[in-house]
Amino acid sequence: MLYPDTVEGDILVHKPWFVASMFAAVFVIFFALDLTGTIFGDLMRPAIGEPSQSGLYGRFAVALVTAILFVLNLVLIGFLPLGAQIGVVWVELLVLFLSFFYTFNLSFSFIAQKVPFMVTQGVFTTLYVSAVSIFIASIIAIIGAVAKLSTNGFAYAIASFYTSFFRGLPLLMQVYLIYLGLPQLGFVVDAVPAGVMALSLCYGAYMTEIFRAGIQSIDRGQWEASRSIGFGFALTMRKVILPQALPVIIPPTGNQFIAMLKDSSLVSVIGVWELMFLARTLGQKTFQHMEMLISAALIYWMLSICLELIQSRIEKHYGTRSSR
Repeated sequence: MLYPDTVEGDILVHKPWFVASMFAAVFVIFFALDLTGTIFGDLMRPAIGEPSQSGLYGRFAVALVTAILFVLNLVLIGFLPLGAQIGVVWVELLVLFLSFFYTFNLSFSFIAQKVPFMVTQGVFTTLYVSAVSIFIASIIAIIGAVAKLSTNGFAYAIASFYTSFFRGLPLLMQVYLIYLGLPQLGFVVDAVPAGVMALSLCYGAYMTEIFRAGIQSIDRGQWEASRSIGFGFALTMRKVILPQALPVIIPPTGNQFIAMLKDSSLVSVIGVWELMFLARTLGQKTFQHMEMLISAALIYWMLSICLELIQSRIEKHYGTRSSR
């Protein structure tokens, strides 16, 4: 069981003290906030009359009914299986977010007209930039991790300087330095290669520490055993060390890829036609910024969910292999 406070199957949300404390907390929060003019006030209008004229009574009624509904929902969900609980809560939170966005009076016809272009052009560019960057960053991370684990002072100094420098500068500044700085040295770089280079160098520095920790998690005896049977460094790393280190490396690396997917929006400042650039550009012409920004936010979220599912499958695969 995953419930530390349970006794003989009695889950936490069914304890009277917990239900009472949650009711009190929700009631105080909603009573403290003047919600009589919001969507909650509109829902309560048949019971409390005109929200603007209800005053203290209206705020009290809204807070009371909201607290009751919240606690009732919490208790009823507690009777469901764990998977069903998660699904119900996700649906409820999604409905709340969509209700919040609905209050913006969005033009859904405008969204339907522009979203296909955002998906075909923006999503493709975002995924392309992110995938190429994570591949290059992984190569940099392996080299950097080996250098930081080396007894060679020159290699360690370069690797430690690289990780310190690129983790110490904001990614946006790195994008500008590469895109605007390299032409000063005679190397003119297009927007997409500059963005890929900035993302690769920045995330390569973070992933260097991830790979270093993963390699260090393998017992030193594995190295000695490989050398005793004549394996060289490269063969030992490829056949012995990295396969065992992958269960440690994959979870944080997956998180870095999801973060890179979102940070790829920063390359829009140099004109790359990725998702964020298109969201700002398409919304500027008609001043419908919220429609495009909300659409881009939902697309980013769906892409992140897909990556989370893929990461979960990969973790399960290598977790099963390592447990054999």
